[in-house]
Amino acid sequence: MAAKRKSEARTELLAEIGRLADLAIFGTLSETYRTCGSPGCHCHRGGPKHGPHLNVSYRGDNGKTTGYYVPKAAEVDIRAGIMAWQELQDRLRQLAELTKEQVLRCAKGGKAQ
Repeated sequence: MAAKRKSEARTELLAEIGRLADLAIFGTLSETYRTCGSPGCHCHRGGPKHGPHLNVSYRGDNGKTTGYYVPKAAEVDIRAGIMAWQELQDRLRQLAELTKEQVLRCAKGGKAQ
């Protein structure tokens, strides 16, 4: 009975992983505030800086941190994609745990699923 529940949990996890993979965007979000290039602007006289400006940073292929600016029009989708990436990692950890339990159960002479 427990093996069947784990099999169902595995099936649900795989479906969720597929859904999240379609949305996932790798990286970390940060918001920055900046001074502009106009010397007479309030941001140069102690007033609030311009922003927030959304940026995504991530570790590139060469191991160095890189990133990109996110235009306002893409902010909602990028935020959702970054959140989906985080959820995807969590679901993959859960799937790995179920796989480990299945392998250990088989090694002890139990059923595969």
